[in-house]
Amino acid sequence: MNPTSFEDLPLSAPIQRALRERNYESLTPIQAKAIPPLLDGRDLLGCAQTGTGKTAAFSLPILKALAEDPRKIRPRTARVLVLTPTRELAKQVGDSLRTYGRYLEIYHSLVYGGVGQGPQVSAMRRGVDVLVACPGRLLDLVSQGHVDLSDVEFFVLDEVDRMLDMGFQKDVTRIVDLLPGDRQSLFFSATLAKPIVKLAQTILYDPVTITIEPEKTTAEDVQQEVCFIDRANKRSLLVQRLEAQGEGQLAIVFARTKHGSDKLARHLNKAGIKAEAIHGNRSQAQRDRTLKRFRKGDLPVLVATDVAARGVDVKDVTLVVNFDIPNEPEAYVHRIGRTGRAGAVGEAVSFCAPEERDFLSDIEKLIRRSIPVRDDHDWHLPALAERHALGRVKGEKRGVSGKSARGNRRPHSRSRGRKRSRSRRRTKA
Repeated sequence: MNPTSFEDLPLSAPIQRALRERNYESLTPIQAKAIPPLLDGRDLLGCAQTGTGKTAAFSLPILKALAEDPRKIRPRTARVLVLTPTRELAKQVGDSLRTYGRYLEIYHSLVYGGVGQGPQVSAMRRGVDVLVACPGRLLDLVSQGHVDLSDVEFFVLDEVDRMLDMGFQKDVTRIVDLLPGDRQSLFFSATLAKPIVKLAQTILYDPVTITIEPEKTTAEDVQQEVCFIDRANKRSLLVQRLEAQGEGQLAIVFARTKHGSDKLARHLNKAGIKAEAIHGNRSQAQRDRTLKRFRKGDLPVLVATDVAARGVDVKDVTLVVNFDIPNEPEAYVHRIGRTGRAGAVGEAVSFCAPEERDFLSDIEKLIRRSIPVRDDHDWHLPALAERHALGRVKGEKRGVSGKSARGNRRPHSRSRGRKRSRSRRRTKA
């Protein structure tokens, strides 16, 4: 099977319906290569960057398997465990599961630190189909008897390189020891350094290995610039920048949150600039109407979140504004790729407040170039620009050294015969 679109995949009708409603059409490389073997029940070792569609690659086959093989869930257990390094990523995975499983009777729960554990304990009391968790809080709840991992059939370890950098290797191996040997395991990392490969060898059984080369850094036809500015002045600069747009030109403004995008669209309309927000809280009909107006040029400015912008494919966008700089550098590449298409020259401007400077540094490391600074506006922060330039020079002198957590790991026990039997049963489902 060599699928190129979601319609080519043997997914159930409820899943296909959910994908169509979100305008998911073409498969990304990781999805095209990973989904077929996962549907066959194979373990998988995937090397791919954040933002390449990994979540759909592992979620869709798992949701299909759960829906076609419904089982009674015991209290405090889960059929699927997705382990992530941060609560932000856990929330993103949860949002994706909610989107893809919209028409399925499949329940998921999130477990992560930094918040009270009461609601998480309550959610796990009856058991769930999918548990998305961060290692530390998960082990806390396991030790307290609130979570039982003995029924896990599918195990996903996401962003392993980041997990090791954060010092979670011992936690991960403790969690793996609590899982049954008869399971399907998926392992995703942006790199395949030796410690990561070694860890994968202790977790996976006869895996399919897929490596997706990182995307080209940034489009050559996009003129990039950054404005150093206090957060309080960003709206004023945005209005000034959009008013400088030529008649009939289209712009996409990226905000970090749904609430923030709504507030920004209202502010622009009050300033006399026609704008609408597009995000996950708006109905499909509302999103379709907004996109139709944007494509026709009746709506010159679209304010979007990263998730909602996935289905936006408009060739005539001349300007992308990162009102909020993304905390994932790969998202920057996707954002500015919305302009400068088909040989046209586009512009991408990022508004960097003091608290976002680290995000900007991560972006410049990824794209391997310094983004030119624009200082010809009324709110320029020369001290911040100088501090950023100095930090960049120090980083170049120091170089980048990779971190890895080390630990001894004994292979977990696994019955190979049982593994093959499970795979066959799942293939027939």
